[in-house]
Amino acid sequence: MTVMAIDRIEMADSSDELTLDAMFEALEKMPVPEGIKVEIVEGNIFMSPQRDTHWDITLDVVEQLRTQYARKRVKSDVRIDYPGYLNGFATDVTLIAEGAVKNSKGQWRHQDVEFVAEVISKRTGANDYGPKKSAYATAEVPVYLIIDPYTGRCHLFTEPKDGAYINERTVPFGGEVDLTNTVVDLTLKTDEFPRD
Repeated sequence: MTVMAIDRIEMADSSDELTLDAMFEALEKMPVPEGIKVEIVEGNIFMSPQRDTHWDITLDVVEQLRTQYARKRVKSDVRIDYPGYLNGFATDVTLIAEGAVKNSKGQWRHQDVEFVAEVISKRTGANDYGPKKSAYATAEVPVYLIIDPYTGRCHLFTEPKDGAYINERTVPFGGEVDLTNTVVDLTLKTDEFPRD
């Protein structure tokens, strides 16, 4: 993972205010190599390469969601802006609500996100456990799942209220993450999740 600083003066729009759109527009002009995930968390740009373990887990979650949900509702690495200072996340797995439509900029809205799964990467894991978790709770994403291949555990967060999740449950790899009492309404199997 490489953290990259972009000159804020070059990034400013006509009102001299730094915006997510201006930051992403500048990133699109840069030669970002194929297979590099780019996110903006609290105004900081994070770039990280896709690893086999990370991709295998992400794909496993997507495939399990696809047994119940249409392809158009399941997203991976698609920009969605979240509450807080300059939060443009490209979540590993996102489930969009049935009937959701994109906003005037052609982006999905955080208000329509029902489920988020983040697979931990060593150097950006603090984002998933910290500012991203807070942003998802503030956005009232009903179900947030952190999958940690380093500890071999999944951390499930539900019932967002006042910028925090009320409930947390931990499931070791090999167990099942029971989402049947949530908007997701299925059980995720973790027995094939690889470890790092």
